[in-house]
Amino acid sequence: MKTKAVRLYGENDLRLEEFELPEIKDDEILAHIISDTLCMSSYKAAIQGNKHKRVPEDIAENPIIVGHEFCGEIIKVGKKWEDKFKAGSKFTIQPALNGSLINPGYSYKYIGGNATYIIIPSEVMELDCLLEYKGDAFYFGSLAESMSCIVGAYHSSYHTTPGIYAHNMGIVERGNCAYLGAAGPMGLGAIDYTIHCDRKPKKVVVVDIDQSRLDRAKSVLTVEDAKNNGVELVYLNTSEYEKPEEAILALTDNKGYDDVFVYAPVKELVETGDKILSRDGCLNFFAGPANPKFSAEVNFYDVHYSSKHIIGTSGGNTDDMLESLDLMSSGRINPSIMITHVGGLDAAVETTMNLPNIKAGKMLIYTNIKMPLTAIADLGKLGHNELAEIIREHNGLWCYEAEKCLLANAESI
Repeated sequence: MKTKAVRLYGENDLRLEEFELPEIKDDEILAHIISDTLCMSSYKAAIQGNKHKRVPEDIAENPIIVGHEFCGEIIKVGKKWEDKFKAGSKFTIQPALNGSLINPGYSYKYIGGNATYIIIPSEVMELDCLLEYKGDAFYFGSLAESMSCIVGAYHSSYHTTPGIYAHNMGIVERGNCAYLGAAGPMGLGAIDYTIHCDRKPKKVVVVDIDQSRLDRAKSVLTVEDAKNNGVELVYLNTSEYEKPEEAILALTDNKGYDDVFVYAPVKELVETGDKILSRDGCLNFFAGPANPKFSAEVNFYDVHYSSKHIIGTSGGNTDDMLESLDLMSSGRINPSIMITHVGGLDAAVETTMNLPNIKAGKMLIYTNIKMPLTAIADLGKLGHNELAEIIREHNGLWCYEAEKCLLANAESI
């Protein structure tokens, strides 16, 4: 079977190509990808090539398919898995493969999200990372991976009790929480999760310097909804403060924050996060930098005497993915708020390589259509009137009805 896919050959060398897939083996599965959301991690892999920790050395001869946030349908199941998986079932994948650095979207010739058809290798099933998806909208299945990273970070935060050599995992319930650089897509997903999950802080302060992004965040994740769910939500633009940490600390009467998450790889944000931690506070550097020499100053006096912790998380585990899927299917969270642009597979190369310059949310790629990357807000201006009307009826957000309309009417790739 032929597939069209975006493949990585080296540093800054992404190509959309058509090629033949081999016949699947008895321990493999053939699948049809419908949607993939683009991640900054794919940009980092693209610019680093085989210098990236997850990318093989020989990609010039054996290119890999990029993209790891995908959802689709199973087409054919190898004999080994016939009792567990069925053709026609929807699926998504936990690409982290339980902590391995060999991952779909970074490391394989025949599996990745920016493709029409893929072959799922046996290890994905053996590690229980091929997950049945029972939802309607394919893009929700794609966003489950992003949400699992958020959930995993939330669970990875830890705190201690003096004299007891054990970590108390998770954010401090009814504590103070700060999200820095958090008006982008991952920050929005984190706010949504924090408001609607089972373990909530008392206060969440969302910090950014882009007022337009903060305004959108306020409109889709309201202070009123947070209050109704028992969380005090504060949005703060620190662009005019000479010492942002003082304004952020003032919101806690200078007591500080139990949990701080940094959602942009900016030196000043990391240093601000360090300054606003309370005793036994935990700082999660969530945003992975592209620069391997990225560094920031940390007060190690406080690390020693105030038991402050610094961690970094990348990805989530299968339980995090299942939690994300459950919260989405029950309607408790709506990751549609993360999406600002849609496009076809023909837009994936340029968009991936330009991700740092696109000041927007998640880019949603439908892999079987041709469509330039288009802001959801601009659909009407570009003649997509039916789609634009559907979006207006859903508070400006992408939705299942929009997905159905697009897939039914778009040009095939």
